[in-house]
This record gives sequence, structure tokens and C-alpha cells, in this order.
Amino acid sequence: MKITWFGHSAFRIDHNGEAILIDPFLSGNPSWGRGWEDAASGATHVLLTHGHDDHLGDASAICKATGAQLVANFEIAMYLAAQGVDGGKLNPGNQGGTVNCGGFTTTFVHAQHSSSSQTGEGRNVYLGNPLGLVLHFPDAPTVYHMGDTDIFGDMALLNELHEPDIRIDPIGDRFTMGGAVAALACRRYFGFSTVLPCHYATFGLLDPDASRFVEAMEGDAAKVAVLQPGGSIER
Repeated sequence: MKITWFGHSAFRIDHNGEAILIDPFLSGNPSWGRGWEDAASGATHVLLTHGHDDHLGDASAICKATGAQLVANFEIAMYLAAQGVDGGKLNPGNQGGTVNCGGFTTTFVHAQHSSSSQTGEGRNVYLGNPLGLVLHFPDAPTVYHMGDTDIFGDMALLNELHEPDIRIDPIGDRFTMGGAVAALACRRYFGFSTVLPCHYATFGLLDPDASRFVEAMEGDAAKVAVLQPGGSIER
């Protein structure tokens, strides 16, 4: 399994011929700045945690260009279908549910955040519950992309249910957990082999680097993989 970070919360997972994009905020992402075409080449799936524009990103364009399956909550799936995404490629669900994505499953889990998108007229469109995504593979580590969230006590139950090996954690503060709280969530509620910090350094309102998170991870800091945009790890 190869996991690539494109800055902010945008990731790609390549495994067994499947190319999974999560929250593909690419063309408008100042941490990436190289468009979506190369990053999305050969995409088979697009997974979305919630409807904010810095997470929806280029999902519609990617799905229409590649024929990728769209995995998201019901409201987002219908919203993007209205933008021209093939209805036959929609794989909607909601909190607590699990959907079969072919070579893996996706379970939609709780996140403490909000979810909407701005229209061209400046109105906000409600786009359902924000979610975290747990990806189970039959022959590879379980990956938990937390989406945008604060800490919550039921993370302990999520660990009991799913035992994620790889966690993708928002750490940038203001709109999500900051580094110290994200580290507390890791250390108190989860056993894991690797944690990938995200949702920082994209804009001036967010923490400029991952240092607060790494410092707060203390004895588990060696498990933190701090990538540069475009960087990858293999597990």
C-alpha cells in the first residue's frame, strides 16, 4: 500500500490496482498548486468526508473525467450527481454504515464538525453529516481518515470496533483539533502503527507546521510520518 499526501486533507491510496482519492482539494490547494490531473490519474474511487469546499475540491471533475466511484454521504452524492457525476457510480452511505467498494470497504464514522458548500450566489447548501472514513482491506493495514473533527470520547469505541493501523489526523487548530489535542486523541484512544498529520499549513489561519503535534506525541513521535506535499509512505 502506498499513501501520498497532496497537502491539506487530500490523500491518495494505491493498492492492488485501485487508486483511492480522499478529499481531493487539489487545483485550489495552495500547498499543492499543480492541478488535479496528474494526482488523479487512473483514479478508481473518490471518497469524501464532508461538504466543505476545501474537501470536495475537484471531486466532480475527477469523477467525470475518470469514471471513478464516488463514496460519500447521501447528500453529497446527490449534490454531485446534480453536477453531472454518473449516478451509476454513486456509492452513498451515512454514519454507522459500511459500503463495499470492490477491493476494500468504507465505514462511515462520527466526526465533530459541520458540512456545507457555498454556491455561486454565496448561499450555503446543507450537505449532511460530517464523517470520518475507515477503510478495511483484506490484505493491507486498516486506514482511518478522521476528516475534520475535534476529539470525542467515542474514539475509544471506534478503536475497539476497527483497530486502525494507520490514522490520518487533522492537527491545524481553529477548524479542527490542534496538535496537542490531536496527540491526546492518538495516545489515549488508539493503538496504531503510523499517524499522518494533515489539515495544517494550507492557509494562514492554520498552524504552519506539525511541530506541536509531534512534540505532544512524546514517546510515540517515531510513529508520526510528516510528509511534504507530494510525498508518500509505503506500508
